[in-house]
Amino acid sequence: MQLAMWTYEGPPHVGALRVATGMRGLHYVLHAPQGDTYADLLFTMIERRNARPPVTYTTFQARDLGGDTAGLFKQAAHDAYARFKPEAIIVGASCTAELLQDDPGGLARALDLPVPVIPLDLPSYQKKESWGASETFLALVRALADRSLTPPPREGRRLTCNLLGPTALGFRHRDDVAEITRLLSELGVDVAITAPMGASPRDLVRLGAADFNVVLYPETGEAAARWLEKTFSQPAVRIPPIGHGATCDFVRAVAAITGADADAFLAGPRARLPWYSRSVDSTYLTGKRVFVYGDATHAIAMARVAVEELGFELVGLGAYNREFAREVRVAAERYGLTALITDDHMDVEAAIAELQPELVLGTQMERHIAKRLRIPCAVISAPVHVQDFPARYSPVMGFEGANVLFDTLVHPLVMGLEEHLLAMFRDDFEFHDGAGPSHLAALTPSTAAHAAAPAHTPDAAPVADDAAPHAPPANDAIVWTAPAEKELAKIPFFVRGKARRNTERYAAERGLASIDVETLYDAKAHFAR
Repeated sequence: MQLAMWTYEGPPHVGALRVATGMRGLHYVLHAPQGDTYADLLFTMIERRNARPPVTYTTFQARDLGGDTAGLFKQAAHDAYARFKPEAIIVGASCTAELLQDDPGGLARALDLPVPVIPLDLPSYQKKESWGASETFLALVRALADRSLTPPPREGRRLTCNLLGPTALGFRHRDDVAEITRLLSELGVDVAITAPMGASPRDLVRLGAADFNVVLYPETGEAAARWLEKTFSQPAVRIPPIGHGATCDFVRAVAAITGADADAFLAGPRARLPWYSRSVDSTYLTGKRVFVYGDATHAIAMARVAVEELGFELVGLGAYNREFAREVRVAAERYGLTALITDDHMDVEAAIAELQPELVLGTQMERHIAKRLRIPCAVISAPVHVQDFPARYSPVMGFEGANVLFDTLVHPLVMGLEEHLLAMFRDDFEFHDGAGPSHLAALTPSTAAHAAAPAHTPDAAPVADDAAPHAPPANDAIVWTAPAEKELAKIPFFVRGKARRNTERYAAERGLASIDVETLYDAKAHFAR
């Protein structure tokens, strides 16, 4: 194991918690000490759920280690059934309890409860959270799906499908499910079961009665989809509909199974993203250098949206879940890049600092990294924090999701455009850096007028950083002349820091003690090669 300040994925039992918390009528009995009982914090605070997770802990303590901890587990399981009356129970151990080797799976077979009890074998020190969610869902499907069921004859009815993969703590899963359910309905397909999120154990019994499956999130749903395909001969649509192009591909894949006319369905305008990305305002964004990192599904999809639909230049692509490393590497090669496959946030930060992109698309960790590096950022993947579970309807899948993505990816850069316009009108009494936001009374007119007054500093004298408040401090060993500082201030806010650092590095490498306007433009030409 590796100690880290942040982690992209928890141990596999957290993945099991995500499945159990998203379902109805399922209870998780987790053999764990007091220190591992943090599920309430995860799901009620971060996701703002209005009910506590369906989990019962054995919560053994140090004094229990000399006694019968296996007995504590069995008693906890019986108490959980008596209190919650679930339709099924899953049992397992946390990473700490795994060291005791009490074997909750073996103990579960002796519980003699009147509902299915499904043991989970989740090796905490070899696997991570996404894998744990996938294995938990697969174990539930294998144990509960009725193998005798088949779809009824197709004549005279609408086709049905199962949506596989959404869980609790997923990135916009709630809204994605609503958007794709609506899209499928327009294509003449009804959603039979959405699982794991929203399903009950009784629902999983009927999975085999659907005509086909849709894998929305492969990290959680792909293993179960393969088993259903093998057991029930159910075809599967495996195109996550994230972005306008991928959603069109998704529609065509569904139509290939159902016989619908995909071309007629797609003939009219379905999303605003294609037009917006061609609009006059958005041409300003063309060619922006973007770094993408997250879970494999969202990272691959966002790379496509950034390059093919918004005209950005992809300079980095990576993911933290190694189970899908091959897919990420293939996607990166398509853009002439080498994929960054790591779950160490320090590696990700080093890559961002080296590449100096103009926009970062990532997880909540990349949000903090980009903030420190003064780079605009948008969150596009789990793990996320509370602000990424909005109360409003905000999918990232389907055609409406494409519109949401346009806003998500473009808005961090729009502020840069606004700063650029402010720089153009720097000498205007209202628009200089010292005036502050026009809608806030943070500065009095006298203070603003004082800030607007031009500085009478000799050309060779150093200028304080107040002249460019958004830029990082200059190297103490190098002095910027006043004209050079004035010229630097004309550079848009969101790349000004990079320009300052590059110029100071250029000057240091050549032994220059000061930076004038000529040095600034020499450095610009040097790094533009």
